[in-house]
Amino acid sequence: MRIAIICNHFSENIGGAIGVAYLQANELEKINHEVFIFTGGQEDNFGWVTVNNIRVYKVKVKKIRYILRSYLSLFNFRINKEFKKFLKETSPDIVHFQNIYYHLPFSLFKITKKYMGKVFYTIHDVMPIHYGKFIPKNEDYIRKINTVDQIKEAGKSYNPFRNIVIRHYLKYADKIFTVSHSAKQLLEINGIKNVNVIYNGINITDWKVEKSEINQFKDKYKLNKKRIIIFVGRLIEAKGGDELIKALSLVNKTFPDFILLIVGKNWAYTDKLKKMARDLKISEKIIFTDLLTKEELKVAYHSADISVCPSLCFETFGMTNLEAMACKKPVISTIFGGPKEVVIDGETGYLVNPNNVELMAEKIIDLLKNPEKARKFGEAGYERAKQLFPLERQIRELLRQYKTNV
Repeated sequence: MRIAIICNHFSENIGGAIGVAYLQANELEKINHEVFIFTGGQEDNFGWVTVNNIRVYKVKVKKIRYILRSYLSLFNFRINKEFKKFLKETSPDIVHFQNIYYHLPFSLFKITKKYMGKVFYTIHDVMPIHYGKFIPKNEDYIRKINTVDQIKEAGKSYNPFRNIVIRHYLKYADKIFTVSHSAKQLLEINGIKNVNVIYNGINITDWKVEKSEINQFKDKYKLNKKRIIIFVGRLIEAKGGDELIKALSLVNKTFPDFILLIVGKNWAYTDKLKKMARDLKISEKIIFTDLLTKEELKVAYHSADISVCPSLCFETFGMTNLEAMACKKPVISTIFGGPKEVVIDGETGYLVNPNNVELMAEKIIDLLKNPEKARKFGEAGYERAKQLFPLERQIRELLRQYKTNV
């Protein structure tokens, strides 16, 4: 088949939904489907480019004033025009949207239905029902996101018609997917129907590394003879960095022989984390690596003893948990959302409410003090990832859905 994948960015070295889109495109190409990508960017080099043998059509995405985002994410004449051109050039059998918020408008769904016919959409986050990260107030978080929630998050960019228009455009999708049952429930209670669950997948064999690579990585970051905790994610408050550092200040009182490796792009929030670490007198125990390449990230996971995902926000899946499991690492993860379907509490790691920093600290200490338990958790996680979340299963189910709905 000729398959077009539509996503706001496209790169091998970015995680989350973008990384998932890359994996899917690469795997579909391997099994002889013809894949085309429609994406946006603010850097140079627009038009047709090639990314690891995949043909990518990049449109220029201008910086959008915050107040206009909730309008241009619905309809953007310039992007619509570029997209029509893309469809005419590629004539795909299938058009599969991944994340498209802000950069690419939801009006593309209607255009696709008019020009090509079959439209699919994978929802990787809560953007179709909310303006940003959804941060639950308590553990009863599968609920209607009300107008007050929306206004608090959106501020001056609040558009009372935004979600209504999005739901209208989504009627043009033949099938909507999401990546966990928790996400499906949250979407449905907020008015988005016709949703199936297809879990994200991972190619276990791609995550193997050589011992020499691990040794080199540890030498580079001076990690030898230390117990290493890794936190991989976008460095924003919603990902729980504050809470993790507070928890580690408690860990330091009883188990000081650790290093926290923070892997993520350095922005303004990074400075806040550094200041908090200084104030809590654990700054010498934290290393910020900035962004790593995919190959470097694999080695970083393998160098660690524990992986932590302390998100305060609703995580539709939590791909970092699966990546850690592929590297045989025990995981301490948030209870909010999809991670509860990936991590088995007490078997492959621990699930905690990240707002409870005392409990998070307790679980970290438990795994640091009991390396054999940590090893068993890691082995169990590896087997779970291999059996329940293989990339081949994800691709097979996608193709089944494509053929069923054609």
